[in-house]
Amino acid sequence: MSTNRPLIAIVDDDESMRDAIKGLIRSLGFDAETFSSADDFLTFPHFNRTGCLVTDIHMPGMSGLDLHRRLVALGRSVPTVLITAYPDENVGAPALGADIVGCLTKPFGEQDLLDCIRSALARSRGGESGP
Repeated sequence: MSTNRPLIAIVDDDESMRDAIKGLIRSLGFDAETFSSADDFLTFPHFNRTGCLVTDIHMPGMSGLDLHRRLVALGRSVPTVLITAYPDENVGAPALGADIVGCLTKPFGEQDLLDCIRSALARSRGGESGP
């Protein structure tokens, strides 16, 4: 893991989804780590390197939305991509706050996810978007 590149954190209780997203992100030269729960992510020692958070909305324990709210409460602005298998018309990215860069419904296209991640990294780095 390179310390000069931002980390893309993937939080999802579905192991196959975590692994698929991690493989895609790493194949493009980005650093990625996976977490099976929001609590695991919050105790990660390199938490402050996170340049983009990709999190499932519906998880046991702390949901992806609760994780986002916790980060805001901690004063940590992390551009976030929400993913869900259960779309809800009341959960729209613009209504959730400036740090939400996208809300994708599973199964989503690789390009849609990459566009959201690049947008998130551009925000967190002040304009840079590539590895």
